[in-house]
Amino acid sequence: MSTTETERADHLKVLGLNDDEIAVYQHLLRTGPSSITELDDAVGDRDRSIDSILGGLVQAGLARRSGSDHSRYLPVPPDAGLEAMTLRRESELKQARIEVLNAYDEFRRTVHNESTTHLIEVVTGSAIIERIHQIKSGAQREILAIDSPPYYIGGPNQEEIDHLKRGVSYRVVYSPESVEVPGYLTENILPCVEAGEQARVLPDVPAKLTIIDGSIAFVSMSVRDTDVNRSLLIIRPSSLLTALIGMFELCWRNALPLHASVGAEDDRLEPIERRLLALLATGAADDTIARTLGISRRTFFRYLERLMNRTGASTRFQLALHAARENWL
Repeated sequence: MSTTETERADHLKVLGLNDDEIAVYQHLLRTGPSSITELDDAVGDRDRSIDSILGGLVQAGLARRSGSDHSRYLPVPPDAGLEAMTLRRESELKQARIEVLNAYDEFRRTVHNESTTHLIEVVTGSAIIERIHQIKSGAQREILAIDSPPYYIGGPNQEEIDHLKRGVSYRVVYSPESVEVPGYLTENILPCVEAGEQARVLPDVPAKLTIIDGSIAFVSMSVRDTDVNRSLLIIRPSSLLTALIGMFELCWRNALPLHASVGAEDDRLEPIERRLLALLATGAADDTIARTLGISRRTFFRYLERLMNRTGASTRFQLALHAARENWL
């Protein structure tokens, strides 16, 4: 599989296609109309029958039958199907939020009050920063995070960069509000991505969460929920921690990749256009994108209009689909 196909496969997984469906869909994109026999011979390493895989692609709106006897399949314009898949993913995220709330309610009902003090710890006020640093410093393997404002510590994230250097992996899902914070993208997010962080962006995050080595987590209020009484909830191994890990993994699967440099060089794009597309993918507001790029709103809209005209897109959603297909994201 080429680099372009590999990266396209990552985007298709985000939308809910499995490995078998991706392999067949990629083959249809390369070869055009194909029979079941041809696909059966060409895509050999799979877990399901070709009939079942094609049925999934047809249901997703990515392929259809062709030919006078309807014996061949070909890819179709994916806009409607992908939009339906996107809505389905958004519904799954809402359900995940409900499941975590239900898990916590069950946790409170089933665990005796006297035995919960060692499983849940509440930290408030000025002690939050020290406690976060103390927990993160013990990381050995992996840190998972759903990131959104408010931020207790500003400036570059040297702590994460040091962790990455000593082999701790990071997977972070950012909210659009993270990119909205002046300077946070350029001073914090991108340096960490360049150092090895795997980053993605989700339009709506369900919580502000960090999980260390799968054994301890802390949850704090997002910018939408915070007030003057800042607090941090530390959670140790329990059914609630398991639910939070599951919620992170669902958010990760649904989020779009964020790269320090958006893909390979492409002489059809100017560097500023590539950065603009990357920022659009984060869901940042127009003013934030213009400010980050150091251009005026008028110049921003001129670049945006040029990109949409070049791709034939009439909406930003269609522009994003084209950018993903062309490996610009």
